[in-house]
Amino acid sequence: MRHFATASSLLRASHPGPAVAVTAIAAGLAATTGRDAGGVLLTAAAVLAGQLSVGWLNDLVDANRDARVRRRGKPVAAGEVSRRTALIAVLASAPAAVVLSLPFGAAATAVHFVALASAWAYDLGVKAGPLSVLPYAVSFGLLPAFVALGGAGPPPARLMLAAALLGSAAHFVNALPDLADDAATGVRGLPHRLGAAKSTAAAALLVLTASAVLAGVSSWVVLPLAAAVLGAGLLLGRRPGSRTAFHAVVLVALLDVAMLLSTGIQPS
Repeated sequence: MRHFATASSLLRASHPGPAVAVTAIAAGLAATTGRDAGGVLLTAAAVLAGQLSVGWLNDLVDANRDARVRRRGKPVAAGEVSRRTALIAVLASAPAAVVLSLPFGAAATAVHFVALASAWAYDLGVKAGPLSVLPYAVSFGLLPAFVALGGAGPPPARLMLAAALLGSAAHFVNALPDLADDAATGVRGLPHRLGAAKSTAAAALLVLTASAVLAGVSSWVVLPLAAAVLGAGLLLGRRPGSRTAFHAVVLVALLDVAMLLSTGIQPS
């Protein structure tokens, strides 16, 4: 039972929600390249290993900060997972992500490594400065490139741009619930410097721009819909404590992800 509890806590420390979401998007994109089920599963395994390493490193580096503000849902800070165990998990999953990328070729492996290095840099300190959004833009923007280079060739530039925009929006959205706790522990990333209202507006603008990049010929339908949802969310979300604006941004982001997957990466 003790080992099961440790494994469960270690899973929670990996940020499983974002890890699974990014893995699912990568697998969906891989399926559009024409590769077989084995290739899709291998893509998913490589991306999942990388995402787990990023999540574990995040909780390991932030353990002292999280403990100081008694942040809930942080197994390493709470002592449910030892720092040694978290470090071993990072040191196992990070190389695994690179090794699992090797069958897709040197270019794809290099791109995946750069994307992961960018995410690790965020965990290791970039998150606390004014360029905190940059790793999100780089890492998410390179995801379609990793998938495409493993099968179909270079991805369309607009897919990389849209992914970078969505990743940047994710940074602002993810930071919003923890602005006060982060500020109390010395984290002063871009969302903290802008504040909640401006960060929400930035996330809304980023997902709307992603909609414009992805919509193409459907822009006359998609853009007014996205703009209406965001406008209503920002207007209704002006009430103190309201999360309407946050939910509106997430809703349009999900629409953008659906368009991203439906566009796909076609074999050349």
